[in-house]
Amino acid sequence: MSVPILKLIAQRIALGIVLLFAVSILIFVGTQILPGDVAQSILGQAATPQALANLREQLGLNDPAYVRYFHWLGGVLTGNLGTALTSGQDIASSIWPRLKNTLFLAGCAAVVAVPLAILLGLIAVRYRNGPVDRLISAFALASTSFPEFFIGYLLVYFFAVKWQVFPAISTVFDGMPFLQRLEAVVLPATALTLVVLAHMMRMTRAAILNVMQSAYIETAELKGLAPLAIIRKHAFPNAIAPVVNVVMLNLAYLVVGVVVIEVIFVYPGMGQYLVDHVAKRDVPVVQAVGLIFAAVYITLNIIADIAAILANPRLRHPK
Repeated sequence: MSVPILKLIAQRIALGIVLLFAVSILIFVGTQILPGDVAQSILGQAATPQALANLREQLGLNDPAYVRYFHWLGGVLTGNLGTALTSGQDIASSIWPRLKNTLFLAGCAAVVAVPLAILLGLIAVRYRNGPVDRLISAFALASTSFPEFFIGYLLVYFFAVKWQVFPAISTVFDGMPFLQRLEAVVLPATALTLVVLAHMMRMTRAAILNVMQSAYIETAELKGLAPLAIIRKHAFPNAIAPVVNVVMLNLAYLVVGVVVIEVIFVYPGMGQYLVDHVAKRDVPVVQAVGLIFAAVYITLNIIADIAAILANPRLRHPK
C-alpha cells in the first residue's frame, strides 16, 4: 500500500475522531438542556429540598457543565460509561449484552438485505425499462413508502397473530440455541430488511447504469458480449465504490435505526434499552447509548470511505 493511500486513510480516521468528539459535545449538551430536574425525577415529587440538594451534590449536578463534560469524557476514554441513576448498575456491563443482541439482529438483516439488494439491482439493470425493471422499481417504491413501524405491525398481525408462524415478541437470552434465536428475530430482521432493501437496490441500479454509459461498455457491446456478461465483468466491478458506500450507510442504519423495531417487537437490544431510560430520564444511560450509536455510524462511514479509496483509483489521485 503506497504512502498517498495511507495518508488518505489516516486523514479519514483523524476526521472521524474529530467528528466523534464533536458529536459527544452535542450529546452532552442535548441531555443537559432537557426540561425537568434529574434529581426530582429520581426521588419523585414527594422529595424534600434537603434530599434533592444532597442528591444533586452526589451526582455532581452543582458543578459547571464543562467540568461534568470532561469528567464524563474522561470516563468514556477509560472504558467507564458511568452508573445508571435509576438502577445503580454499571452501564458498560449492562450495555454489552444488549449491544450483542442489536448487532446480531442487524447482522441477520444485513446477510439477507445486502446480497438481495445487489442481485435485484443487477437484474433491474439487465432488464432495464422492461416489465421486470418496473416490477422491481414498484416494489422498491412501495417498500420505501411505508414507515418501519407500519411494516413491523403488519408482520406481527399476519405472521404472529393470524397465521401464528413466528412469535410476536422477540425474546432472546444468553445461552439460547442458535436456531431458536434465529426464529425469534425473523420478524424484526424482515422488517429491517424491507426498510433498507429498496434504497440499496435503487442506488446499486443507478450506479451500474451510470457506468453503462461509458465508452468501454459500448466497446464490449460491439464485441458481441452478452448483456449479463457485460454487467458482471465490466459494469459492476467499476461501480463497486458507490455500491460499497450505499451498503455501509445502510449497515450503519441497521445498527443505529433499530430503535423503533426493537420497541415494536420488545427485543432486548440497545434501542429498547435507550427508550426505557429516556422515559426514566436516566441521563448517563442516554449519553452512553447515544455515543455508542454515533461511534458505530462514524466507524462504518470511515470504512466506506476507505473502501471507496481502495476501489476507485480516481479518489487516490484527485488532481
